[in-house]
Amino acid sequence: MGQISVETCEIEGLKVITPTVHGDARGYFMETYQYNDFKAAGIPEVFVQDNQSASKRGVLRGLHFQINYPQDKLVRVIRGEVFDVAVDLREGSKTFGKWFGVVLSEENKKQFFIPKGFAHGYLVLSDYAEFCYKCSDFYHPGDEGGLVYNDPDVGVEWPIPEDMEVLLLERDANWGGIREYKKARGIED
Repeated sequence: MGQISVETCEIEGLKVITPTVHGDARGYFMETYQYNDFKAAGIPEVFVQDNQSASKRGVLRGLHFQINYPQDKLVRVIRGEVFDVAVDLREGSKTFGKWFGVVLSEENKKQFFIPKGFAHGYLVLSDYAEFCYKCSDFYHPGDEGGLVYNDPDVGVEWPIPEDMEVLLLERDANWGGIREYKKARGIED
């Protein structure tokens, strides 16, 4: 495992990956994904789809999850900066309903591995950001669920400056919270 370092998080399964960056006067080179390195780091998933989105400052995407076709995700930022969040929705997990967040940016080049069973979202902190992610399953239209980003029962501490207008899709503003999620799935407290 020579090309990446991996930090485990307080929520089991989540991992923050920092690639080895080789730089000189011309610029830099890094491997953003190499199966053998990731497998050695405990991430043996096979990714079948790459996605990319661009957003302006204040855009909050999420918190999304797949209902019937869950996906592992490997996310990173190639331009700008975001605050990336995962919420544990794995039934029976000792950290069910807990969240973890990390700043991903073109400067720090960190990646965030989010396994199946998590809701995921991010807030754009820079004027503009380009966000890339690998998925372990294909996109299935109509299979997306979500949690409202500001659910007090989850308590994500989004770093929203006073001068930032949060920009959400209507559906993202109208998702239910963790209580509604548990009720819909028959999960007892």
